[in-house]
Amino acid sequence: MTPDGSAVPEEATTEPGISPARSASVLRSGAVMAAGSVVSRATGFLRSAVVIAALGTGLTADGYTVANTVPNILYILLIGGALNAVFVPELVRAAKEHADGGAAYTDRLLTLCTVGLLALTALAVAAAPLIVGLYTDYDGRQAELTIALARYCLPQILFYGLFTLLGQVLNARGRFGAMMWTPVLNNLVVIGVFGLYIAVAANSGGALTDAHAHLLGWGTTAGIAVQTLALLPALRAAKFRWRPRFDWRGSGLTRPMRAAGWLVLLVLTNQLAYWVVTRLSTTAGQEAFEQQVAGGAGYAAYSYAYQLWVVPQGIITVSLVTALMPRMSRAAADGDLAGVRRDVAYALRTSSAVVVPAATVFLVLAPWVMGSVFGYGRTTDADIAVMAGIMMAFAPGLIAFSGQYVLSRGFYAMSDTRTPFLLNLVVAAVNAGLSAAAYWVLPARWAVTGMAGASTVAFVVGFAVTGYVLSRRISATGTLLRSPTLGAHLKLIAACLPAGALAYGAARAAEGAGDIAAVGAGTLALLLTVVLLARPLRIGEITAMVDGGRARLRR
Repeated sequence: MTPDGSAVPEEATTEPGISPARSASVLRSGAVMAAGSVVSRATGFLRSAVVIAALGTGLTADGYTVANTVPNILYILLIGGALNAVFVPELVRAAKEHADGGAAYTDRLLTLCTVGLLALTALAVAAAPLIVGLYTDYDGRQAELTIALARYCLPQILFYGLFTLLGQVLNARGRFGAMMWTPVLNNLVVIGVFGLYIAVAANSGGALTDAHAHLLGWGTTAGIAVQTLALLPALRAAKFRWRPRFDWRGSGLTRPMRAAGWLVLLVLTNQLAYWVVTRLSTTAGQEAFEQQVAGGAGYAAYSYAYQLWVVPQGIITVSLVTALMPRMSRAAADGDLAGVRRDVAYALRTSSAVVVPAATVFLVLAPWVMGSVFGYGRTTDADIAVMAGIMMAFAPGLIAFSGQYVLSRGFYAMSDTRTPFLLNLVVAAVNAGLSAAAYWVLPARWAVTGMAGASTVAFVVGFAVTGYVLSRRISATGTLLRSPTLGAHLKLIAACLPAGALAYGAARAAEGAGDIAAVGAGTLALLLTVVLLARPLRIGEITAMVDGGRARLRR
């Protein structure tokens, strides 16, 4: 029963075998992270709007976007993915098995990873021209500026790594909020940097000078440095003191390094596919510029659409799974595969209640969504049209992308990183192959939109294959993705079909008042329709949210 006395549908808020108290604890932790993520994403929208207002979506924006994205690519490629997936299960296991609660083990693992980060950062800065040449086909002034920006941005690798390391220590200790809230500081720093650039570059005619490159590159790196340092108060509150230890031999670090090796290979396959997209999209952007195509149809447009598209998954799915991950890891360490299965199914169903409607919003309201976020400064209507088309191609893949994220964490909780790597080979091959086909078949104006569609197909393939294999692993009957889990997704999609049509009509009716009003009207129409259809379609996750909201209002 809910607090107001109404019945909770059987499949509403808890998976069979998960107590309401345990679900409430997970939801509370998830809510703290989701709140931080919402504020972070909101300031991230403002950050992206300021960046695109300053640089537009043309070649200058492409160069900055490549330079600022490469550090994250290299970090994730060589160490970041391993840290995210391996660290929490290993720390939970060490805390359970070691007499000191895993303190010495944590110190050694942190020291080893930090040494690796320092070496990687130094090598990347030295190899900046080679790295830029790998991801682009630039020459002349465009190449010089991109390389300079990359040198200023590549030190972010160290700070990305330290942020992940220290954040995972907090997560393993049940403190989830700081890692979601400190990115707000990063966004505020970058907003200030680009605001200053707009002011000082007002009379430069849009040309990016060496001084401007210094400001933008080092300013962006300062943002991630501030984000990392802001974790220190939370670490002190958690009574964590890091004492560097170099006595690695015979300390049990071989197992996480072996598991990390498979994850490095997994990320490598992902990044090879992403390299194909980056290389082809920057080339398509140059071709579109030379053909005088209206609107920037290159890598910057692809990147900005992707950044907005991934927001619901980052707010809801990542927050929920991060809260569940320590519990899933403990269940796996105890051999309780049924517990892992319940948590995975619960995360799939709970996250879908937000992700499916969000995907519908991106599909039917894309022009107004992109206009409300990015339609300022140097951005033209043609730029918005290009990004809206990319967003629509991405939109259906959000459901599968979020689902695969949940499923892969089921493997990681069991300390299995080999299987996700093998499964990901299929996803990366589909993404790279279809992206290349889009570039060769479609005209320059539509090539990057086709690459976004290729990603959607790859995500759907990955979700289906990963779900099948994980079901065979943790479910004796192989029913992980069957009813009610799959049923919850299908019911939500059924509700969102008429809701999307009404949302589009509402947005068209309100567009005279501006893009923000159109997005608001369309989103409201969609949400009201989904809520009205939830009870007749027996969508437990939605009705539970509505009943919980009513109970809080009555109290």
